[in-house]
Amino acid sequence: MVGGDFSGVSDTKNFPPASLAWSVWGLGALLYLIGFYLRVAPAVITDQLMTEFAITGAALGNLSAFYFYSYVAMQIPTGMIADRWGPRRLLTAGAGVAALGTALFAFAPTIFWANMGRLLIGASVAVAFVSMLKLASHWFAPKQYALASGMALLMGVVGGVVAGVPLRFLVEAFGWRPVMGVSAALTAVLCVATWLRVRDDPVERGYASHFQGAHGSHAGTSVLRGLMEVLSYRNIWILTAVPIGFSGAVLTFAGLWGVPFLRQVHGLDPKAAAAITSILLVSWALGGPLLGNWSERMGMRKPLYLIAAGVAMLGWSAIIFLPLPLWVLVALLIPTGFASGNIIIGFAWAKESVPLRLMGTASGVCNMGPLVGGMLLQPAVGWMLDQRWNGVLAAGVRFYDATAYRAGFTLMVGAMALAGVILIFARESHCRQMHD
Repeated sequence: MVGGDFSGVSDTKNFPPASLAWSVWGLGALLYLIGFYLRVAPAVITDQLMTEFAITGAALGNLSAFYFYSYVAMQIPTGMIADRWGPRRLLTAGAGVAALGTALFAFAPTIFWANMGRLLIGASVAVAFVSMLKLASHWFAPKQYALASGMALLMGVVGGVVAGVPLRFLVEAFGWRPVMGVSAALTAVLCVATWLRVRDDPVERGYASHFQGAHGSHAGTSVLRGLMEVLSYRNIWILTAVPIGFSGAVLTFAGLWGVPFLRQVHGLDPKAAAAITSILLVSWALGGPLLGNWSERMGMRKPLYLIAAGVAMLGWSAIIFLPLPLWVLVALLIPTGFASGNIIIGFAWAKESVPLRLMGTASGVCNMGPLVGGMLLQPAVGWMLDQRWNGVLAAGVRFYDATAYRAGFTLMVGAMALAGVILIFARESHCRQMHD
């Protein structure tokens, strides 16, 4: 029996076909893809944004980070709402507001309105990841949960890759404002498709559910009480803090400062620089599902998470502090990005660290970590760059030298070092629910 009032359906073991399950999950994943695309899009239009709005590095970092401010703020309420009301309505509303926010950003007359557009985008697409995890727990077998989490990261990184070379080509051909306007229209189409296709649980389509808890078991639980209960587990605090360093570094480099670094320090053109940062994102995407699957096979979460953290730390240290030729730097981005996919181990680990009825809230809390990393590190690196700026301008855009970038990126290494120490204190789950 799967649980709740659906025993008659569940006893038949008539689980939904894979094609249906992946299509339902996939619409949520498309919103996450769009959200990731919009998250890293400023990286390839830094010159246009700095010129058009006449802003400094710190202000550019703040413009990009407005996405993270609202995204992070929405994670806890998103998780709790997903637990109580389901992902279908969340995803539909999220896509609709994301379309409005993207349109506002596309046609913003001043930096204030551009910031407000980014704020709306971050708040709206924040529902995607937690909703995907919630859908995965109902539409997929438990052993596929880590795979679905990894595939979620892969979908997001596909959006990040689209925001690289393809976006740069489109921006050069049509301008950044029209391209963002079309992005808003496509997101509105996704809003309609989500409402028509997505269902919270297979029982709504006449199939058995894979959910292992009791349906509706959270309904009588206070929202605040559920949050307090989630926060009473030590692992949740740790697994939220660790990605601030490792994912924050990826989002800071690939999401904003990597392209100008490669252009200004290594003399690359915008498309070549965007292609190299896309290599980091693709490696990150591949590392997520593979590391999650390997930890599942090992029957342990902590050892592989720690090993991957060490590899990422060494990779970033070499990239930032050693005078590497460009080809070696690019080669190092591959294992560094791959190892940074260790956050997927953390999402599965967090799910196992709380009762199943609190999975959505726990996922929302833990998903704050990577975004807090981007939120803090992107403007912090921009601030450090401004502190080390030597006064040189190129076509109205501030030019930063290698010393300035090294100082800025040192903040990323410091965050990773602290995260690695914190991870040591997490309690192993052995890939099983620790409290059900």
